[in-house]
Amino acid sequence: MNTQLKKSHIILIHLLVWILLFSIIGIQFYLKFNTITNEFFIRTAISIGVFYFNYLILIPYLLLKRKIVIYIITLILFYLTIVLVIEPLIPLPNFRDFRPRFLHLSNPNSQFSRLGREFKRPPFLVFLLIALFLALSTSTRLIMEWYKKEKERVLIASQKVTSELSFLRTQLNPHFLFNTLNSIYSLANKKSDDTTTAIVTLSELMRYMIYEVNEELVPLKKETAYIQNYIDLHLLRLKDSSGIRVNIIGDLNYKIEPLLLISFIENAFKYGTDFKGNTDIQIKISVVDSVLHLYVHNTLSIQNKKSENSGIGLNNIKNRLNLLYPKNHELTITQDKNSFKVYLSLKLKTVSTHEMYNYRR
Repeated sequence: MNTQLKKSHIILIHLLVWILLFSIIGIQFYLKFNTITNEFFIRTAISIGVFYFNYLILIPYLLLKRKIVIYIITLILFYLTIVLVIEPLIPLPNFRDFRPRFLHLSNPNSQFSRLGREFKRPPFLVFLLIALFLALSTSTRLIMEWYKKEKERVLIASQKVTSELSFLRTQLNPHFLFNTLNSIYSLANKKSDDTTTAIVTLSELMRYMIYEVNEELVPLKKETAYIQNYIDLHLLRLKDSSGIRVNIIGDLNYKIEPLLLISFIENAFKYGTDFKGNTDIQIKISVVDSVLHLYVHNTLSIQNKKSENSGIGLNNIKNRLNLLYPKNHELTITQDKNSFKVYLSLKLKTVSTHEMYNYRR
């Protein structure tokens, strides 16, 4: 349906352009000579035929397929056919019947009287007219082909980005789930009363991951609530949570790519506990003038050496930021013997009033 609609739009544009072009020429001709001859309409039809013969046949079947020699030979034969076959059949205008506005009708010595009844266009002029419409059709078709290929290129690039993001998400979710189940397993082994609360919290996290992250963008309030639930889940298993400092401030009425920040938080909890069991993690999320600022700091212990798959989350987030926010983010990661720091600034998108109302409901 959309393809047919686009074709009808193209046909309509072509029709309007031809009507406008030949209306201007015809009006000028009429104002000068007080008449329009049959030759004008015949040559108009020939010009349109030249345009579309090149536009619809020669260019797609010869020029675009790089059959340049055949294309040039065909153009030469086409020109000779018009000059030698079609031109002699065109009725010549009768200039004595014209009544130019700038000459007196009874003037026997007028230039139109001296011209007589016949006027034959020289082959060179015919060549110029044909060349003009061939050039017009060629440029129009090549521009259309370029525009079409550019749209296809953008579509392919978009599909590539979508497929890469889908792969990154499927890679991230099992990694996150594995770490979270380990936390609940630890609570269950201790027969903690918080095990039930942890399971409910996990169900909320999974609900968000299953039903919310399918959207291209989600409200920042939902994303930060998801992060807070994740942090609460870890707080349940820690003996001492005094070393965990979380601060979320600013206007959250924006949109963000889902699961964009969780890898930094997850990484902090994974490596933020030293060999004595002390946890030192600082998380700050602030929004100022539609720019999100994320700061994460955690200690590093000797015993928490990274495994082969430990960098999956951070590598994912770097790839996603490069794909989704190539010019709208700044990421700085610093690490020394005792600490790991992340700073991210990100340009956000606003959430409509209707979306915020639905979210509050």
